[in-house]
Amino acid sequence: MYALLALILVALPLSGCGTTANQGGAVTSSAPPSQSPEALAALPEANTFGELTSAPTDPLPAAPTDGEVLHPKEDAVIHRVPGAEPIARLPKTQIGSPTWVPVIARQGEWAQVLLPARPNGATGWLRATPEAVESAVNDFHVTVDLADFRLEIREAGKPTGSWTIGTGKPEHPTPTGRAFILASIRESVNTYSPIVLPLSSHSDSHETFGGGPGTVGLHTWPDESFVGKATSHGCIRVPREALDRLVELPLGTVVQIA
Repeated sequence: MYALLALILVALPLSGCGTTANQGGAVTSSAPPSQSPEALAALPEANTFGELTSAPTDPLPAAPTDGEVLHPKEDAVIHRVPGAEPIARLPKTQIGSPTWVPVIARQGEWAQVLLPARPNGATGWLRATPEAVESAVNDFHVTVDLADFRLEIREAGKPTGSWTIGTGKPEHPTPTGRAFILASIRESVNTYSPIVLPLSSHSDSHETFGGGPGTVGLHTWPDESFVGKATSHGCIRVPREALDRLVELPLGTVVQIA
């Protein structure tokens, strides 16, 4: 069954959030038949702490997806193009939550997916056979209009909620393009937001932030001073009502930022 966001009691240092935590370690799992366990373990991990300089970038960062999302049953081998040499491995769990990634293209049994590693917009191809992955359709989609300070949730193309938000300041802008909700974290260090939703994207101006990898996240704030303003270090600050709705969305939900 396609899992909803799992709340986990850890803190991930996000860009503009200021939490403190240890980095997540590699996940041990069985290799697919074509890849030995040793070769799989040697591949760089496609997670929020990693960087995949050889990964292709999102070819259509402003385009909608068809809603398909995938969860690898075991660590999945990621290729630059179908059938080429592996460039990374996608773990089946990330920072305590199951990994669900959105599909942006298909070639037979191969799927091109967005990855949660640097650089922003990193993608890769994996074998999306029923033996290797769980597949589901996600009817939800989030859009963020930075100029209008507006976040909207859509279900099956229909708006279901819209809120005025806060964004990154000019020197630390919120990155644009297609991202996705990676996990749900119950905040255990700071009090600015009870839950933080880390995205797959990272700050372009912070290589690290608060001891973490500069992951961009969705979260609320103790007061309304952020509304309609560019004051964060890259994160998207939302009203509490919006956060309550966002935490109900499935993992892998695409967040289109423009």
